[in-house]
Amino acid sequence: MLRYIAIRLALWVPSVLIVLLGVYALAFYGAGDPIKLIFLRAPGDVAYDPERIEAIRAVAGLDQPFFVQFGRYIGNLLTGNFGNSLSNGRPVWQMIAAAAPVSLQLGLISILLTAIVAVPLGVLAGINQNSRLDYTILGTALFLWAIPAYVAGPLLMVALITVLPAASVPYGWGGLFDVRIILPLLVLSFQPVALVVRQTRAAVIEVLSEDFVRTARAKGVSPFFLTTRHVLRNALIPITTMAGMHFGGMLGGAVVVETVYSWPGLGRLAFEAVMARDFSVLLGILLLSSFLVIVANAAVDLLQAWIDPRIGASR
Repeated sequence: MLRYIAIRLALWVPSVLIVLLGVYALAFYGAGDPIKLIFLRAPGDVAYDPERIEAIRAVAGLDQPFFVQFGRYIGNLLTGNFGNSLSNGRPVWQMIAAAAPVSLQLGLISILLTAIVAVPLGVLAGINQNSRLDYTILGTALFLWAIPAYVAGPLLMVALITVLPAASVPYGWGGLFDVRIILPLLVLSFQPVALVVRQTRAAVIEVLSEDFVRTARAKGVSPFFLTTRHVLRNALIPITTMAGMHFGGMLGGAVVVETVYSWPGLGRLAFEAVMARDFSVLLGILLLSSFLVIVANAAVDLLQAWIDPRIGASR
């Protein structure tokens, strides 16, 4: 298993280089000059000083050809230097280190909530296939899946203030045990819960049709023991895969949630970097996000090998 993880990490390096090259090319050729954009936002005649703009571009190294800039960036990465923000001059790694814990906490709690809610509902729907309960759970999951985060976030905030006029606006970050985490957590969990419910239901239905389940029923195994010991354990393989995919794609939903609810996480930092054309920050977030995807996939592989030892043996 350690050799398998080492191979996965080795494959991660060229993949990230290709992605970084593509993003750097888009920023270089299509997104505009970030230094000029910063000056255009400045008050007074300083916005129209081309000599100063060119001088700052030269100091930032943005006047060099594309491959020279990209090669310098990769060389700095090898020494642990993520560069400085183009908009405020702060070290990129310092900005990411301050924002990453917020997004990681939000993502981990969202996965935990998804597992606690979605897996039991999916099992209930699967063992009661084509019943009223099954249709209710599946219909609710489809309804949640159809609500995007950029719609659910503002609507839930407005609904809370309308229903509870005395309630304060759930705006800002106060930690995991702050009541303001409830709405953002719900918004971020809507679509993952819907996906895991459907995946769990399909996996349970598939396992229930296996021969060993029919044999266990014929031997008089109780339904509760059969479901928890045999059906659920075999159905957990695709469920853990889905959970890993959710953690990998966490940043996409966090951009909306953290911006709407003013959370100082990676999603909001990425949004602000896009608006400011701050390519150094965007590349740093991309590098960290890709590494988190690799870590999540490796964790899923280990968990699946623990659930089913045959997977670990094959790998």
